[in-house]
Amino acid sequence: MTSARSVLSALRHDKPLRPDDLQWMAAGLADGTVSDAQAGAFAMGICARGLDRAGRVALTLAMRDSGHVLSWDVDAPVLDKHSTGGVGDCVSLILAPALAACGAVVPMISGRGLGHTGGTLDKLEAIPGLVTVLDEDRFRAVVRDAGCAIVGATAEVAPADKRLYAVRDVTSTVDSLDLITASILAKKLAGGLEGLVLDVKVGKGAFMKDMASARALAEALTETANAAGCRTTAVISDMSQPLAASLGNALEVAEVMRVLTGDQRGPLVEISAALGGVLMASAGLAKGVQDGADLIAAAIRDGRAAERFGRMLAAMGGPVRFLEDWARFLPEAPVIREVTAPADGYVSDIDGEALGMAVVGLGGGRMLETDEVNPAVGLAQVVRLGDAVQRGQPLAMVHAARPDAADAAARAVRDAITLQPRAPRDLPDLIHERIG
Repeated sequence: MTSARSVLSALRHDKPLRPDDLQWMAAGLADGTVSDAQAGAFAMGICARGLDRAGRVALTLAMRDSGHVLSWDVDAPVLDKHSTGGVGDCVSLILAPALAACGAVVPMISGRGLGHTGGTLDKLEAIPGLVTVLDEDRFRAVVRDAGCAIVGATAEVAPADKRLYAVRDVTSTVDSLDLITASILAKKLAGGLEGLVLDVKVGKGAFMKDMASARALAEALTETANAAGCRTTAVISDMSQPLAASLGNALEVAEVMRVLTGDQRGPLVEISAALGGVLMASAGLAKGVQDGADLIAAAIRDGRAAERFGRMLAAMGGPVRFLEDWARFLPEAPVIREVTAPADGYVSDIDGEALGMAVVGLGGGRMLETDEVNPAVGLAQVVRLGDAVQRGQPLAMVHAARPDAADAAARAVRDAITLQPRAPRDLPDLIHERIG
């Protein structure tokens, strides 16, 4: 008979865990049968011993099935995207409505920011009146109306993961590849998906700092998701600099609106098209990846993605006329300060994690889940790698609640951006490789 003791004993003696063992453990985490001490021991055992491919799939499915799993009776492919986290990454707000405009259904369950990375839900909640925690009936209604909805997970979605994640945070087991994989995919697969693209970030602004780590995570995620029955591809993308020119919730929404309503240049459009192209091809909505990317770019360019985004926001409680007058609705910080270059030169290095932590220091992010977030603060007009600047020209604009916070953020920005006399020879590609 399976019990917490038998599962922990198997881990301790390096014996393989059966799917039934993992199903029991996930159910016990969800309903409280498993104690905090046993949950911590389980996380430590997985972290120390690891799982084989079959075990990773079984754990993911067990955690998915610990709660409610959605199903969709729709005549369209059900698709989604997940990012492993970076700075200035507001792609979900562009890609979800673009996919919906191209014939997909996108029930996107997203998260909040933690540490140096921003959260999609926090960005959306910078829009007045908008509610991201919806019950299932309203979630379905938004998806029916707009073709997409970006919401937070309810307590019924993968409750075993919520319990285990809290334990991992205090037992130094967050960086387990097996637990990361199961945690990400349990929530995504609970959304009833048919296709998923994973944006695995690599570089100074990402959790995965080197290609070997990023590739290992991408392979684990794609192998597990595909074995669990969801067509999945991973794209490894560059995070050696912020993706958008702004970091901070309202400031990133402003970047999104500029893309959706006129300025279709730059990395936000490039990566949205690259990720969307993969999904479009895998779902049969395009002849191939490039054709899918072209269709996504066209939906952004001709305003169809913006129209879907506006419908989604209104259905989630946001302003009905947000598309027409979005700048009026977004909150503004009372202190705006220019950070200037100390010398002439070219931008040769950007510490994205340091910039992300500067935003947290301004109040625009959280180190603990209970921290309050100020949606108005952050950094804007951040320079990019290879830019030529002269002494006294701006490296970024700080948006702060108080002058002393602006001073601290300005120092952090200067420390995070490196200038050199000559232009850097090799700038990183935005897309490194595709896996799956």
